[in-house]
Amino acid sequence: MPKRKVGIISCSGEELAEGTVSRVATRWVLERLRQEQTVTLCLPLFLAGGKEERAFAKFFPTIAVDGCPKLCAARATAAYSAEPAARIVVSEIAARYPELKPESRRQLGPGGEELARRVAEEIAARVDQILAQPTRAKLVRLGEMGQPEPAHAGQDDAEPTAVCSCQGGGVPARAVLVAGSPVSILALEPIMQQLVAFGDGADGELRNKLLEMVKVYNPIPAEQEGLYAEALWREFLAYRQGGGSR
Repeated sequence: MPKRKVGIISCSGEELAEGTVSRVATRWVLERLRQEQTVTLCLPLFLAGGKEERAFAKFFPTIAVDGCPKLCAARATAAYSAEPAARIVVSEIAARYPELKPESRRQLGPGGEELARRVAEEIAARVDQILAQPTRAKLVRLGEMGQPEPAHAGQDDAEPTAVCSCQGGGVPARAVLVAGSPVSILALEPIMQQLVAFGDGADGELRNKLLEMVKVYNPIPAEQEGLYAEALWREFLAYRQGGGSR
């Protein structure tokens, strides 16, 4: 029988720093804290009618992680699939830690990174509650600034990779040439649709948004971020020039 997992749907909003915090916290949970117990659900793809995303959220427990009281992720999940098993709102957690303030939407800074760590640990606690699993000795915890603490003896040293609920399930993916090699990027088209909707943003800002949104749903090696950013931006420019239908 397939192992039961919890789907995490994070805010895709770019207007507030809390949206960035929600995505950073979600990535830490997926990649470090609860790698084997969680998958990510793509909110842009979910809203665009992704069948695999909506089917997972209908039959498996989900956690909606929203940046602000608008609750876009939670409401979308409830409207199109089922009520989330848990709702986490970054602005509410931030109110409990007024000393932890993100510097900006693009650069969280020490305060924002620490806030993301607190949010990530709260998400992980909700995952345990949903799956009725006690905290395990093998659990990876986040140290200062979100870096994983050293593994205990015997702990798996394999590099963690975030998993999407739709991987292997026929989710729309787009092949992008990164340094001359084709790489499949999940949910790229709905992400680009959302960026086109932003309209008049400066190219530099849109380029950063594109990379950050893609990183939520696709593991990108840190040392290759520059190559991915260039390839994704080239793909987006062609998409935008073609009227969003390339």
